[in-house]
Amino acid sequence: MWFGRWQNIQNVCRTKTDKEADGFPRGLCAAGWKPSALVFPSNLVYNFTVMKEYVVFDLEWNQNPYGKELPGAHLTFEIIEIGAVKLNENMEVISTFSQLVRPQVYRELHYKISQVTHMTMDELMEKGRPFQEVMADFEEWCGEAAVYCTWGPMDLTELEKNLAYFGMENPFPNPLLYYDIQKLYGLFRKDGKEKSALDTAVRELGIPEERPFHQAFDDACYTAEVMKCLDWEKAEPYISMDYYRLPQNRKEEVFLRFPGYTKYVSRVFDTREDAIADRRVTDMVCTICQKTMKKKIRWFPSGQRAYLCLSGCKDHGLHKGKIRIKKAENGQVFVVKTIKPVDEAGAAEISLKKEEERKKRNERNRQKRLERKKHKKEA
Repeated sequence: MWFGRWQNIQNVCRTKTDKEADGFPRGLCAAGWKPSALVFPSNLVYNFTVMKEYVVFDLEWNQNPYGKELPGAHLTFEIIEIGAVKLNENMEVISTFSQLVRPQVYRELHYKISQVTHMTMDELMEKGRPFQEVMADFEEWCGEAAVYCTWGPMDLTELEKNLAYFGMENPFPNPLLYYDIQKLYGLFRKDGKEKSALDTAVRELGIPEERPFHQAFDDACYTAEVMKCLDWEKAEPYISMDYYRLPQNRKEEVFLRFPGYTKYVSRVFDTREDAIADRRVTDMVCTICQKTMKKKIRWFPSGQRAYLCLSGCKDHGLHKGKIRIKKAENGQVFVVKTIKPVDEAGAAEISLKKEEERKKRNERNRQKRLERKKHKKEA
């Protein structure tokens, strides 16, 4: 059994042509998203045309009580509880899951974990079962219709790390798409940038606090309640992608299309320089017609790990490009590129940022020259 409904392509909506044209690869649109949100240059598609079941889950985990991993452990967070609720398409609870996990790596609770969860090691050892058994039950409970929902991006990643540590097969589809309810709450209830704590969201929405926070099942229940408060028809297209397992080649690279912007997740590269030198990484493709656009302001660094660009489509106007360089688990790097239409004010902002970066670069170079002169005199 595996998680999610991935299947070989048969009847899918393709992009404009079957050829790799206009800088956009041959892709696949997953039917069922509103609007068609996903484009994959692969032979798999996430099929949302059948009945969905939302698996809203939360984890609690322990860490080394002495502040470092055990020698040879290579597991920063060991899962000690899995809690989940399953919702149907009407956002009604149809099933629940709650299980403590018996620790096998860290046999003492970190004091902060004890304070927050109010758990004890005796309780975990007595009532918990090995991670392998709990995970097998959780996988079976989730079923093949599961669409995963979490508060923030960490739970899925840490679950996959625990699977790898204990030598278990990863049952999730790859790429792994899910709903980050924390992000959606920020998008539709905040300014889109603020990340609220779960208890803050619960209180702001006036959800009755009938259970404690910071226990996996209870937090899963609260996350589901927040989810119910969102306008799901508007929120549904904004899927997230887990970055634990990344594309390894061009065929596996992922393209996501959302209302108003597109996102591209690259394969892994050895260095940042290798990534920026790749044409697919730096191409600017119109979010509407998918044609390659001419750059008006070429890619320039903006901060430590980002690049900005301004391009124009003759039919659909100006577009802003943003590249974020991210680190993979193995030390390599990958790129997340977003492209969205901008008006003249947005274009002027990019131009201003480029000028600011130019001044900063000139100042750094000036300081370096002064340092070289100073060292030369001292020598």
